[in-house]
Amino acid sequence: MDNKRTAFGGRIVIVGFGSIGQGILPLILRHFDIDAERVAIVTADERGRDVANEYGVRFDITPLDPDNFRAILSPLLKRGDFLLNVSVDVSSVALIEFAREVGALYLDTCIEPWAGGYTDAALSPSLRSNYALRESALTLKTRDRAPTAVITHGANPGLVSHFVKQALLDLAQKTGLGAWSPVGRAEWGLLAEKLGVKTIHIAERDTQIAAGHPKQAGEFVNTWSIDGFISEGCQPAELGWGTHERHWPSDGGRHDFGGDAAIFLNRPGAATKVRSWTPTAGPQHGFLVTHNESISIADYFTVRDGERVRYRPTVHYAYHPCDDAILSLHELAGRNWLAQERQRLLMDEITDGIDELGVLLMGHTEGAYWYGSQLSIAEARRLAPHNSATSLQVTSTVLAAMIWAIENPEEGIVEPDEIDHERILALAKPYLGPVVGVYTDWTPLDGRGSLFPEDIDPSDPWQFKNFRVM
Repeated sequence: MDNKRTAFGGRIVIVGFGSIGQGILPLILRHFDIDAERVAIVTADERGRDVANEYGVRFDITPLDPDNFRAILSPLLKRGDFLLNVSVDVSSVALIEFAREVGALYLDTCIEPWAGGYTDAALSPSLRSNYALRESALTLKTRDRAPTAVITHGANPGLVSHFVKQALLDLAQKTGLGAWSPVGRAEWGLLAEKLGVKTIHIAERDTQIAAGHPKQAGEFVNTWSIDGFISEGCQPAELGWGTHERHWPSDGGRHDFGGDAAIFLNRPGAATKVRSWTPTAGPQHGFLVTHNESISIADYFTVRDGERVRYRPTVHYAYHPCDDAILSLHELAGRNWLAQERQRLLMDEITDGIDELGVLLMGHTEGAYWYGSQLSIAEARRLAPHNSATSLQVTSTVLAAMIWAIENPEEGIVEPDEIDHERILALAKPYLGPVVGVYTDWTPLDGRGSLFPEDIDPSDPWQFKNFRVM
């Protein structure tokens, strides 16, 4: 991305200043026509103060809660300003409503509840799900013009929805369907159905390492928000449930409200593994951690005949984090999901590795097609300060969606799937390293049944039961 600045006359208030907040700040100041005096940070702890001081940005430590957030934010925001929410334990729905009331633009990277909402034992798994959080945000949609509020627009959720659309267009060309220019969810759904896409993985492999700095006992180590990863890992596993599926999971559950595009499993996502594939790693086991895009992509590409669902792909995350995070998850599970006493966010001590983040579209005539970013730590450091490969895939897409919101200021609540994918990819790609498409003949049945016979469905490799590691 060139350094041509985006015209913006308002203030930007950043809520939360962990790895994503610290990584997005230099990009905002690089690409927005805004002085540091018009940016303010409101966060819950000391993390990132040195970065804020480096850029001369106001830094207030004030944890937001249901009782104080209006009083804290009201003096900072007015009509035409931008509320960027990259926090944890702060209700996205509350901040969306507040931004609309004052006339400010809004963006978040996931739909957060107030503290404790992910693990509240008084709530059913259904009500602790991303499905429920998404439904609560979508109830705020209105037909009237309203300040744009882009929800769940980081890398995943966010960037991967745009990857899916580009991958579908690539497949259309590869399979002889020719050039397509779908407009709206109905036409995109018809294209996915015509191509025969049955399953979509958000397939990610993080190989970043910190040589000489191994994980210690009682420590959770990761390359991005540890609080966020633990929270989503302890939620029920969730997936968009496709029309081709013939085998209901024994621990599966349906929701009795909302659009019915997804199901949940009665087990934590961080304890649920699936078979998947990325170009560098090849076949791998990933965690089926809940993410909003598993629901929104499945919903967006649904094709209906009246009230009957005719077509919908199965969609879910298949995430292999960095090796230190794998060890941290194993220890977390052994502690019965009680978080470790210490956290260490890998940043400066990372010595090598890439974050290979993409979408794996399966079931079409070409087998499987992965499309995504292969960003290395070396290139991330060259491109932007205060970022790892993982965080830059998020922050560059946050930047792109902020620009889109400023260009389209009266769209109300918008999900990534509803945004022009070409515009977002054009803005984000300069920060994503190699963006590639790779075909493979891999299926989850490869090598199965020889040493340990399993309950599989050989008639259709793309059944969810074939992906799941039991």
